Amino acid sequence: KANRLEIYAQHHDGITLAHTKAIYGKVTMLEKLHFAQSPTEHLFVGTDRYMYFTLSWDNESQQLCTQKTYIDQSDKTSRDSQTQDRCHIDPTKQFMALQLYDGIVNILPLISKGKKKGPSEAFSLGEPVPTRIKEFFVRSSCFLYPAETADAGPRLAILYEDNHQKVCLSIKRLDFSHGGAGDPGSANLIDLAARDDLELGASHLIPVPAPAYGLLILTESTIAFIDDATGELTNKPLDEPAIFVTWAEMDAQRWLLADDYGRLFLLMLVIGNHKAKSFQIHTIGNTSRASVLVHLGSGLVFVGSHQGDSQVIQIQEGGIVLVQNLPNLAPILDFTVMDMGNRSGETQSNEYSSGQARIVAGSGAFQDGSLRSIRSGVGMEEQGLLGEMNHTSDLFPLASSSGKAHSDILAASFVDETRVFRFFSDGEVEELEDFMGMSFSEGSLWLSNITGNRLLQVTSSRAMILDLDSGMVTAEWSAQDAGPITVASAKEERLVISTGGSEAIIFDLTRDLHIVARRKFSQEGQISCIHVPTICPDICVVGFWQGASVAILSISSLETLRKAVMSDNAVNVPRSVALTQLIADEAPTLLVGMANGEVVTFSMSLTGFELGFRKATILGTQGPTFKILPRSGGLSSVFAICEHSSLIYGSEGRIMYSAVTAEEASCVCPFDCEAYPGAIALATSKDLRIALVDTERTTHVQTLKVNATVRRVAYSPKLKAFGIGTIYRELKTGYEMIQSHFKLADEVMFKELDSHTLYSDELVESCIRADLRDGSGELVERFVVGTAYMDLDGQDVVRGRVMVFAVTPERKLQVVSELATMGACRALDVIDGNIVAALVKTVIIYSLNAPNLTKLATYRTSTAPIALSVSGSEIAIADLMKSVSVVSYTRPNHPGGSHCLVEVARHFQTAWATAVAHVDDHTWLESDAEGNLMVLKQNVAGVTADDRRRLEIVSEIQLGEMVNRIRTVEVEQSGTAVVVPKAFMATVDGSVYLFALIMPAKQDLLMRLQQAIAARVQSPGNVPFNAYRAFRNSVREAEEPFRFVDGELIEKFLDCPAMLQESICKELGLKEQVDVEDIKTMVEGLRRIH
Repeated sequence: KANRLEIYAQHHDGITLAHTKAIYGKVTMLEKLHFAQSPTEHLFVGTDRYMYFTLSWDNESQQLCTQKTYIDQSDKTSRDSQTQDRCHIDPTKQFMALQLYDGIVNILPLISKGKKKGPSEAFSLGEPVPTRIKEFFVRSSCFLYPAETADAGPRLAILYEDNHQKVCLSIKRLDFSHGGAGDPGSANLIDLAARDDLELGASHLIPVPAPAYGLLILTESTIAFIDDATGELTNKPLDEPAIFVTWAEMDAQRWLLADDYGRLFLLMLVIGNHKAKSFQIHTIGNTSRASVLVHLGSGLVFVGSHQGDSQVIQIQEGGIVLVQNLPNLAPILDFTVMDMGNRSGETQSNEYSSGQARIVAGSGAFQDGSLRSIRSGVGMEEQGLLGEMNHTSDLFPLASSSGKAHSDILAASFVDETRVFRFFSDGEVEELEDFMGMSFSEGSLWLSNITGNRLLQVTSSRAMILDLDSGMVTAEWSAQDAGPITVASAKEERLVISTGGSEAIIFDLTRDLHIVARRKFSQEGQISCIHVPTICPDICVVGFWQGASVAILSISSLETLRKAVMSDNAVNVPRSVALTQLIADEAPTLLVGMANGEVVTFSMSLTGFELGFRKATILGTQGPTFKILPRSGGLSSVFAICEHSSLIYGSEGRIMYSAVTAEEASCVCPFDCEAYPGAIALATSKDLRIALVDTERTTHVQTLKVNATVRRVAYSPKLKAFGIGTIYRELKTGYEMIQSHFKLADEVMFKELDSHTLYSDELVESCIRADLRDGSGELVERFVVGTAYMDLDGQDVVRGRVMVFAVTPERKLQVVSELATMGACRALDVIDGNIVAALVKTVIIYSLNAPNLTKLATYRTSTAPIALSVSGSEIAIADLMKSVSVVSYTRPNHPGGSHCLVEVARHFQTAWATAVAHVDDHTWLESDAEGNLMVLKQNVAGVTADDRRRLEIVSEIQLGEMVNRIRTVEVEQSGTAVVVPKAFMATVDGSVYLFALIMPAKQDLLMRLQQAIAARVQSPGNVPFNAYRAFRNSVREAEEPFRFVDGELIEKFLDCPAMLQESICKELGLKEQVDVEDIKTMVEGLRRIH
């Protein structure tokens, strides 16, 4: 997948991801290598920069190991292959052939361990030896299986198109001579046979092993077989045409074939007297459009798809069965940022913890097309809804008897009452009128089971112990004289409460609420929160209003053992505390939730109760409330409840903060009941529900299957709906039919509401949601769609339309205006309530005066505008070939004056732009078709007018993937921020990247840190980081990225051993020595952004 290797483990019910590794390069070739005496297979990896290397798996370290360091095969004098890079292994396992350039085949011998081979040569590839061929436009190639009696060298079959556009077949024999020391040897491909009587639609060659020995040729209308011994050609017509895209061998007589429409075929050779007599082909089912097929054995097949979900299928008699579906976002043609953790409208708030941005993307193509809602965070799956309940203040899990392994009672506390629900094993729920003598007429501050089959209830007026056998109150303590109880916490044998806000009292639960100790805190002030930890029963943690401090007290005497001041700001006080084991084999973590939305964490020693490694993380603007959720292995996670609820947990030795997909949570509690094991109870301001929550962050994808290419996406927060432009493809009686639609889809239900059919042969090119001025001057919300179609009456001139849609109260689409244009409308935007349309060679501003669109101003571009970005009165135009130009829009100063578009800046270098976005003052981010990113800045301080018109490159990097769309985001900037997120980018390969600007004070530090990490952290194949990320296009090639930092590389600092981290910090070359913990804190903050 692009620059990432994924290794899966196979099971009877599918495959599971076992390991993933980033590669410095886009993977274009992947092949397994068999060495005669090697205990495992090796992996050959080739990249788009003509570098290859081999890897093996180390079972002890569970990591990929580099066997052969990268070899650079780039050749400036040769022409890149016009079709695709190919890699073939000779069936005798002696040679590998690489086809990277037209007319050149590189031969690599496979070296196995022998008596005279050194360790470095064992199980390795030899040096590449180039040999020239006369075949240039190669459609397919393969090594042929050698006959048992053959003793000649390997044979290579090449299917190619000659200069007369005839499809030909050439079979060559490899003559390879091994060289001596320092000499790679020589190779020659000798012509053995050729034929030019093949169909024009021939696309694939399939070598046929014993006993038939031969070659299958797949074409659009027939399947041909060439007998290896006689050279006889046999054709079998297909029942209906098919565009085959890939194949996989099942055994010596059966092959799976996949076509461009997702159909799967089984091809079978009928063998007689060790010869192929005939062959049969049957359609066995439909899958995603396959890019690769892999037979896993026992009828299991992996269908790898680039433009749809990958699948694991089981071939059975009569067809196929889907075993597993593996989500795939590629290719993302368009997307929109639906929200940044704030659903109140378009205003986007700070992304406090990872996973709060929700992106909706148009993914896949044609029959595999879909609308995907993407959110990376902690998922929550709702299991049941108890009903509408307003303003729940707290939740408590209980068991009706001490012998129960699961909770079966859920208590919900409100301001003036407590309600109790019983859960049965079959999932039925009953609300109880009374339960074991509990007080239902007031809210509960604490409820829990305690030893001796008893129940503890604490309200604002009293504390009670109830016997679960008799249902009687066995002990009670009233707070009449001491003042109301404000907070309470209990574990096992001790209860700690605060009365009147300033006094703490400890009760012995084994002695019927006997008071062990009580203490008035006159100097510290009122108590804000109390926590009695399970992990350390000898202490309790108390937070104070005055002084903004937290104290660790003895559970037996309330003596202060340790105290920490949390803030100098008297308003910023502790609101919640929790002490638990987040990370295995490390000290427990004390979490303090502050009133300003910060979470402060400490590592606490259980012997001297020292607090160390203080770190602060912002989760929101409101003080979070903590609830501890148990995990396996004696660990816990903490659910932090605020306006951006997050799960705090330990992973890879670090504390992680991930947003939870639970909106408006007001309180939660663990609720491990028999019907819903491992569940939680969650209350919002309106209802109470049972849900399952993930233990850590994953990527959550919600899919609306469209069965068409979702080419454009626009989102309306006001309507809570999407406008999507689709292209539907269908095969009818051998003819391909294309039809475009503009659809309205509901945000909440994620389903289609209405659809508008465009003209036949008309394609959706662009789509936006815009606030436009109508004839009265008021702003109205509209969807604007730009199209292109072939006007057959106009001598094949590409034309288009601009259409304006309104959404009726019934949530239906209504065309309020449309305008035929002289060219395709490639992009749309809005400026000052008017439409900006990018047509072929022209950018035009239209005003809406329904039902008419009136032209206000025009600007002539260099070639063809491909993308627009509006900021204030300026419009950045990404040109197909001539990079970016910026024009300024001016309204007339007096009635009757003209509107103007005037060019104010331009990037004068050649770049095949794909997207552009405004990211800062006079600064734009541009992507090109060759996978580069450039940050362009206008030189407004230039001396001459020409200098001030120039857009200069201030940063550049090779992303390695072509960006289809850039969407800007507005994020509130905090004073301690290292970077400020500015845009999301979506690529052809299904990746979503976050682009951020580095604060000036941190730029030098991060660039030095990147350089130091790149020099010490090796990638698979030992490919240099600078060579991978250096800008490269057809005009120029840089040596390293320029003023651009790769966040993924920076985050690898956290995975480095402690000694290596210290070494990296020492080599930063700064005037002041940087502390490792400071760097770790900074990098952890960067990781939380996404």
